[in-house]
Parts: sequence; structure tokens; C-alpha cells
Amino acid sequence: MNLISRCAFLVIVSAMAFASCGPQPSPAPSSQATWALAIHGGAGHFGEEDLTAAQEEAYEAALSSALELGQALLDDGAPAVDVVEQVVRLLEDDSLFNAGRGAVFTSEGTHELDASIADGATRNCGAVTGLQGFRHPISVARLVMDSSEHVFFSGHGAGVFAEGQGAESAPAGWFDTDKAYRRYRRAAERAGDTPVPLEEKRGTVGCAALDVHGNLAAATSTGGMTYKRHGRIGDSPIVGAGTWADNRTCAVSATGWGEYFIRTGVTQDIHGRMLHGGQSLREACEGAIFDEMGALGGDGGVVAVDAQGHVELVFNSTGMFRAQALKTGDRVDREVAMFGPYQP
Repeated sequence: MNLISRCAFLVIVSAMAFASCGPQPSPAPSSQATWALAIHGGAGHFGEEDLTAAQEEAYEAALSSALELGQALLDDGAPAVDVVEQVVRLLEDDSLFNAGRGAVFTSEGTHELDASIADGATRNCGAVTGLQGFRHPISVARLVMDSSEHVFFSGHGAGVFAEGQGAESAPAGWFDTDKAYRRYRRAAERAGDTPVPLEEKRGTVGCAALDVHGNLAAATSTGGMTYKRHGRIGDSPIVGAGTWADNRTCAVSATGWGEYFIRTGVTQDIHGRMLHGGQSLREACEGAIFDEMGALGGDGGVVAVDAQGHVELVFNSTGMFRAQALKTGDRVDREVAMFGPYQP
């Protein structure tokens, strides 16, 4: 081997070695993905030291179950909007999360549930806020989208609509959990002194999906903020802040400190950056989370899928319960994770 050939060989070997080192980006399709799925169970300030081994195992199992349900539905050709609804329903029934059964308590000792869903194929959407007494808020939001001329119902009106549509009800005790009640008692004891700690602002659930037909959808559900004042509304039921889906760009579900997501319209900002600014999904998510929402002092993250099946899980908090799956051809890439920091 002459000197020039030997130098070229060493350069190639070095480049290959360098490429194999360090954190790798989320799986991205080399061609159009068959389907893609992203799930979150809330973002917040927590690390490995804050969860016991048993708690880690429980969260991983819950996220894996949600991922498996979504994968099975997508493999069967289910529409993305059905997939995100069913995945979120599963998470609403899991008391680990601040949605449905595990919802936090308001300052009045009740539960007020919020949810929204968006269909990227039709750009239709539905939302409810302050809902009480119904097991699956995300399905009530779906009914608003499919069975009314409106987009958003609140409080008493949301309940009247849900009852009229035959949505599954549940007694108040169904939503109670010891974990949420302990947080409520701690918040009540310090009421008027300090705000709810950042580590307790987590648990919202959400899902974004691209189906085999090339359609996008997203859904988000939450119990809100521990000890929130009666009638407080966060970002989860607000399409454009907590949820977004448009086949031209992306599907997004957000989680975190809702007031900041509303102030910067995070999910619609991501869409706009892509549609009008020509940014990639990753650029748009990072810009919305770090340059806009984060710059104001807010924290949290998003899970997002674009029309080509790229998946991004972007957050500026120390952790986010998250999962993703991507099918390209016969290959399926999966990931379940909880801790940070975020690495692109």
C-alpha cells in the first residue's frame, strides 16, 4: 500500500470510529416511515435519585404497554386519530400519571380534567376543560370533535355534552389516589406561602402518531396542577399550546408548566416554524422549547412526529417520561426513557 492509499485508509477508519462514539440521535427514517409513534407521561424536575427501582420499573412498564398498544393499532392500519385516543385512554386509567384516574386535586379538593385531540388529515379538533365525573376526558374531547359543531367545551357545559353523548361516567372516588392526595395535603399546608414545587408539575400524558395512510394526529390529557385554583386552565386542552396536528407539517403533544406553553403557543409555533420558516421538526421543536418558552422561564417538553415519520422528544426539564417507536419497512425501532438531560 503506497503512502497516499495508507493515509486515505486511516482517514476513513478514524471517521468511522468517531461516528460510533457519543450519544446517537433518535431513530430517523432513511425513507418514508411506515408509521411513527411518540408518547409522553409528563415532564418535570426529577432524576434517577428521585425514583426508587420499583417506581422506575412501574413507569417503564406503563410506557411500554402504551407503546405496544399503539404499535399494534398502527400495524393493523388504524387511523392515527384512533391510535392517539386509545393510547391516551390507557394512560388515563393508569394512576401513575396526572390524568384520568391519577389526576391531582384542586384547591377545593376536587378533580378538574382537561383534554384535547387534533386530526391532521381534516385539521379538525376537540377539547374539554374542567370536566368532572367522566372516566376518559380524551374520548369526550373526541366526541366534541366528531359529534358537535364546536371545538371546546368547559365545566358544566362539558359535562352536559358528555352525558348527552353517552360518555362513560365515573364516581369522584375513581380519580382519587394516595399519591395525589398527599401532594394536595402538602400544598394545602403551605397555601399562601410558596408555589407548588417544580418537581410536582408533572404527569400529563400525550401521544402523537403518523399512520400507514400518511395521516397525523395528536392527543393530550391532564388533571392540571396540584392545588390549582378553581377554573384554572393550562395548556393541555388548548389546541395550539398543548396539542397540534396538521398533515402538512407535524403532530405534537406538550407537557410542562402550562402557563408558559400558552404564552408562547408552543405547538402552533412548531407548526409555523416548519410551514413558514422551512425548519426541520427537530429545529422547530428545539426553537419553540429553548428559544421561546424556555427563554421566558418555562419548563417542559414535547413529543412530535412529522409527515415523513421523523420523531422528536425535546425537553428542557431534567426529565420526561417518554417513549417512541418507528417502523420503516420491516424494521421497528423502539425506545423508552425517563431521565435527562435532553440530547439531540
